[in-house]
Amino acid sequence: MMTSFKSSKSPYDLHQVQLGIGTWSWGDRLIWQYGKEYNDDDVHAVFTECLNIGISFFDTAEVYGSGESERLIGRFLKGSKQAVFIATKFMPYPWRLTRASFRKAFYNSLKRLGLPKVTLYQLHWPNPPVPFTIWLEELARLKEEGLIEAIGVSNFNLSQTESAFRSLEKYGLSLASNQVEYHLLNRSIERSGLMDYCHEKSIRIIAYSPLAQGLLTGKYTSENPPGGIRSARYRNQLHTITPLISLLRKLGDQHGGKTPASIALNWAICKGTLPIPGVKIISQLNQNASALGWKLSDEEVALLDSVSEV
Repeated sequence: MMTSFKSSKSPYDLHQVQLGIGTWSWGDRLIWQYGKEYNDDDVHAVFTECLNIGISFFDTAEVYGSGESERLIGRFLKGSKQAVFIATKFMPYPWRLTRASFRKAFYNSLKRLGLPKVTLYQLHWPNPPVPFTIWLEELARLKEEGLIEAIGVSNFNLSQTESAFRSLEKYGLSLASNQVEYHLLNRSIERSGLMDYCHEKSIRIIAYSPLAQGLLTGKYTSENPPGGIRSARYRNQLHTITPLISLLRKLGDQHGGKTPASIALNWAICKGTLPIPGVKIISQLNQNASALGWKLSDEEVALLDSVSEV
């Protein structure tokens, strides 16, 4: 039987972080076509510039690029003297049935990252057959052993998040975060009550794909869709988002020439979430970073709400 743990606050407060970097695309060839339009040097330059401008939170996972994302970050960390905060994830594959498999996955992530511990370790999905409460118990053990600073989940709905919160509460621990897809074209967490619950319980919502995998940048049209798997997924949607993209451009002009991406990210920040856009090249980083240091008005947020998918 597991005993209660002493609650300890992480020195890195996720609620103070406004913008992080998602590294799903780092090393991923299937979806993001890594090695064609961008490569190791590009993402290394992004990593370095992030630290130069004060962005130090990077989110990765063991499955991103089959571990390549973690390996790249580990390589970049060797040359860094600044504090960097890394979040990664455990994937509950259906063949992972034992606590030993959990430990093996965690230590493999540490090895690829070249770290003695990580800031935030997350359960990537609440998938069966192993009840996610078992994996949460293992996360709690890692926390007690000082191998992780905070515990998070990802892709958990409202009832699953409530269950995770209660499970950790038994051990005197808190659920630090829930990483979910959230952007102007997908606001389901508002309808389901998940957003309200997370805010109430001080669970940080980490918004992945906050630019809808590039659709909210204004870069793509039905005649010029994104490449790879994203083309099939989003081609039809590109016909319907023109009014929203036009509004993003208009608001950008009213805020000193901000890009649609900057406005979309600022909207996510105004909603009380921590967006982690993917960044492959420096120009993307510059657009994303311009979302910091200012805020849309309540009226502008409401206008975006009314035009976007509800």
